[in-house]
Parts: sequence; structure tokens; C-alpha cells
Amino acid sequence: MKNKTNLFILSGFIAFSSCTSDSVSDLGEPSNLSEVTYTTTVKSIIDNNCIVCHGNSPTNGAPMSLTTYENVKDAVLTRNLLDRISRAEGASGAMPLGGPRLPQNDINAISEWIDANFPQ
Repeated sequence: MKNKTNLFILSGFIAFSSCTSDSVSDLGEPSNLSEVTYTTTVKSIIDNNCIVCHGNSPTNGAPMSLTTYENVKDAVLTRNLLDRISRAEGASGAMPLGGPRLPQNDINAISEWIDANFPQ
């Protein structure tokens, strides 16, 4: 009987000691921990999908390089990059040329980067 009493007391102690003093404000939505920036998100999308043709020396008829932040930002502003990667696969002018369309999550990330005013 003594062991059951000790076990009951120990269980109660563990249950009550695990409570915290978090306030309701501590339980709110976290700030945007995954801010889309060129360095953290966009660069890898471009590097993995575009650099084959849009490298330092563009190939396969690519008109510009997309190797730097400035290059990519300029392509968005002056060459309709978002429109080109958003077109249906096989549509005229769709990028990547002849390849599968980028995953929608990647397109959304680039769009979010643009909407946030191109954070580096």
C-alpha cells in the first residue's frame, strides 16, 4: 500500500510540475520565421532551375545572366520573369525552356519575394 501511495504522490508531483506560467500572449502566432529573401530562398530556386542557361555566360539563347541578386531583380522588373515562370508548361515563352514548369511553391516564393520588395 505504501508503494501505491508513493507512486500516486510522485505522479501528482510530475503532473503539476510540468505546468508552465505561459500567458495567452505567449501563445500567439510566431512572427514570420521563414521570411523569403534572395539569399535564403530565391537564389537556390534560380540556381537549381535557371543557371544551366542563364549562367555568367548565357547559353541556349538565354538573353541574360541570373547569377546575382541584381540580375534576378532586373529580370523581374524588366523581363517579366514572374510571368515567364508562371506560364503553363509548353506555352510560348514559358520558362524553364523545354523543361517542366517550376513547382508552384517555388513560384509562390518568388512572388512573395517580389511582394516584399526584393529583400536580400
